[in-house]
Amino acid sequence: MWLLCDTGAVVRHGMYAGRRRGSDRFPLGRDGPWRSKVALVFSDDLNGYLGPVITVGPYDKTRWKRHMDNTIGIDVSKDTLDVHRLADGQYKQFRNGKSGHAQLIKWLGMQPDPLVIFEATGAYHRQLERALGTHFVPFVKVNPKQARRFAQASGKLAKTDRVDCEMLAKMGAALQLVPKPLTAENLYDLRELLSARRALIKDRTAAKARKATVVNALVKQLLAKRLRQIEGDIEKIDALMLDVAHQDHRMSERLDILFSIPGIGMVTALMILVDMPEIGALNNKQVASLAGLAPMSQSSGKWQGKARIQGGRPNLRNAIFMPALVAIRYNVDLKAKYEQLVAAGKEK
Repeated sequence: MWLLCDTGAVVRHGMYAGRRRGSDRFPLGRDGPWRSKVALVFSDDLNGYLGPVITVGPYDKTRWKRHMDNTIGIDVSKDTLDVHRLADGQYKQFRNGKSGHAQLIKWLGMQPDPLVIFEATGAYHRQLERALGTHFVPFVKVNPKQARRFAQASGKLAKTDRVDCEMLAKMGAALQLVPKPLTAENLYDLRELLSARRALIKDRTAAKARKATVVNALVKQLLAKRLRQIEGDIEKIDALMLDVAHQDHRMSERLDILFSIPGIGMVTALMILVDMPEIGALNNKQVASLAGLAPMSQSSGKWQGKARIQGGRPNLRNAIFMPALVAIRYNVDLKAKYEQLVAAGKEK
């Protein structure tokens, strides 16, 4: 958890008692920005590792417990947002669009210390997440599989939008989930650019596969033209992603550190920053767990199963796969570690 005290560096944005504080639009002394000292502390995260959380002032865990009834569960679908307030069981529905987000933010502003819980649903939750972050509304994004298992463990076998938003609110209260750090505004742009780049990579792979089998001259010409266009689009996206990353000082610093590691190129470094924005605030075991590379023990009584990796973020694993192959061939230290693990019976 980030604890922001009353002296030290300038805080540009923050939340205190549910209010927007520390905006650089106001002069010093009028709801911020005010001088604060930053210290890093960790709290238990839903995925089993420690994750940083931003708060302002001394962290009082009883304060979060006291307001656990103010959790708001939101079930996200393509067209609608189904909302459940745990305090009184109130149910509301908003459009999943700019107008609906504005109405939701206005409604949330009337709640005392709200904490929003919603599932990660790919393209459908991104604009909601951005709207909540822009208006400094604390939120927790949970894994859909974990949310469903919580509902089943609670005895709720039915699955409807109304049931799902209620169970998300109860999940936030029962597990005492805490909000994630505020996300840099340019990270949303980087995620969108990276998503577009990955789509272009798929298009390029498909076009190359088709070009290798077609015999018609016109089709070959069209595919060659399409491949040139895709390559140009990828180059434009890479350049824009690099420019966006350098607009944020902290992100630019982390990008330079990653790029300095032998075997990691600029594109891979950008992917790591986008897919793991928490990097730099976690230790090695926490990073491995988040990437889905930490072996999970399998044992019960006298039975001892084989530890296997599971969970995590697949896009992140894909991004670092090729750098890992390069490292075990050309990095002396990592090559020795790899050979030691293989000799101990680990799978290649």
